[in-house]
Parts: sequence; C-alpha cells; structure tokens
Amino acid sequence: MAPTLGLFAVNLYACAEPDAAARIAALAEDLGYDSVWTADHVVLPSPRVDASPLDPDAPVLDPLVALAHLAAHTERIALGTGIIVLPQRNPLVLAKQLASIDVLSKGRLIFGTAVGYLEPELRAIGVPPAERGARTDEYLAAIRSLWYDEKPSFHGRYADFAGVDAHPRPVQRPVPVVTGGHSPAALRRAARHADGWYGWMLGRRAAAELVPRLAEQAAQAGPARRGRPPLHVSVTPPRAPDEEHVRAYGELGVDRLIIVPPLGAPLAEVERFVERHAPRRVGARVAE
Repeated sequence: MAPTLGLFAVNLYACAEPDAAARIAALAEDLGYDSVWTADHVVLPSPRVDASPLDPDAPVLDPLVALAHLAAHTERIALGTGIIVLPQRNPLVLAKQLASIDVLSKGRLIFGTAVGYLEPELRAIGVPPAERGARTDEYLAAIRSLWYDEKPSFHGRYADFAGVDAHPRPVQRPVPVVTGGHSPAALRRAARHADGWYGWMLGRRAAAELVPRLAEQAAQAGPARRGRPPLHVSVTPPRAPDEEHVRAYGELGVDRLIIVPPLGAPLAEVERFVERHAPRRVGARVAE
C-alpha cells in the first residue's frame, strides 16, 4: 500500500509567523496530507556547531504552543511532534500539555519523541547526555501513568510521584507514540514502548536496512508488544519524493513519508512546495 504524506517544519522560519503556519496547515489538510509535524529545539548553540541543524537565530516556535495554534485552524489533519526531545522536558508538565492538545484538537495528537543528540542544548537545560536514554524510558512510563492509570504513580530515578492526578485525560486511548532514532537502542525503544517509529533523513537504501531490523526488534519484544498492532513506520526522506520514490518506500514497509519544505524559504515558496508534492500528485495515499 502506498504511504500517506506528512508535512514537517510547520513551526520553523516562514511558519514561525502565526498566519503563515495556519495557512500552510490548512492547505496541507485540504490537499490530503495526513499530518503536520513540529520540530523541537528549546535553545540552539551560539555560535553554531557542526552537530546543530539550525543557525542560532533560526525562528523556532515551541512545538506544543504551535500545535495548539494549528488545532484551532484545522479540523481533520493529525498534529505531530517531530520530535520532542523528551529528556529535556518535565514529564508531568509535558503530559499535561500534550493531553491538552489532544483535547483541544478532538483527538488528533501524535506524540513523537526521541532522546536528542545536541549536547550544548542538553547541557544548557541540565541534562547529562549520558542519562538521556534512561530518562526517556522513565518519562514515557511516567506520562502513560498520568494519562491512563486510575491512580497515577511512578517511582524511578528521574521521575517519582504518587497521590496526584491530572484531568482532562487525552481523548485518544491510547495517544499514538512515535519514537525516533536509528541506533540499536532507539529501535529497541520503539519496539517495546511505542506505536510507531520515525526515521529522519532516511534514504531508500538505509530504509531497506533499518525497517527489517525494526521488525526483528518488534518480534523480540515479547510481552511488551503482545496484543498491539504492528509498528507504524514514518520516514523523512532526504529529498521530496516523486511517484517512483513513494512507491519504493511503500514497498519497503514505510507507512508515512514526512516531507520537508526548503528551510528558510519564503511563504510563497513553501506554499508551492506543499501544492507540488500533494499526495495525489506523487501517488501517495490521500488522508480520509
């Protein structure tokens, strides 16, 4: 089956302006994209370092604030965090923010998350890079308890609470959780703790290698995946795909392609990109 299309960067550059972001998200919805996705960088290294994806003065709206804004300007399209750097966030505060977006959007949130990689950002926020994986696993469990348990509680090294509650709970039960990363640990985390996996800037050759490895991890997850549907696979390709690329990714087991407009482009160019690569034009599956 052909993958659906998502649109990345609806909180960056031109889309850091509120009217522009609303316009692009509504256009994507009208054209049959299944989702829009926000990036997450609380701070950026200044001066820029090699690992940084953006210059320090790049305009980046907070992903959660941006999705709340877009929830009010769309009706059907899914709203994804692509991705939240989870160890940088307080899990209880984040659980409240995400649940609020799911409520305000009437059940359209996709919670995309990963451990992060930009050391200057992690250290500035007070997260030792060596702890980011363990924090992520604990925070995911803590968030799920606050969302779904009758009496939420969690006792770990990085999160510890009981005797508290938070309402309203999310509309979706469960909220789709997508984890990113290409390392063996990231694939295991997706297989054991997530509903989907997100591969960033993944060419077809790399996808042909990683998607089967992800399936192997899911098969080995045992009780952690029992009774759950197969992992949903989302990929951002290195360039916007044509029909042949869309078909090839679908044959590799990719369920969604999340495409990126030219970063830093003016609004008119972003609009043309969204129209030129609309699902019907490139042979992708149109969102219902």
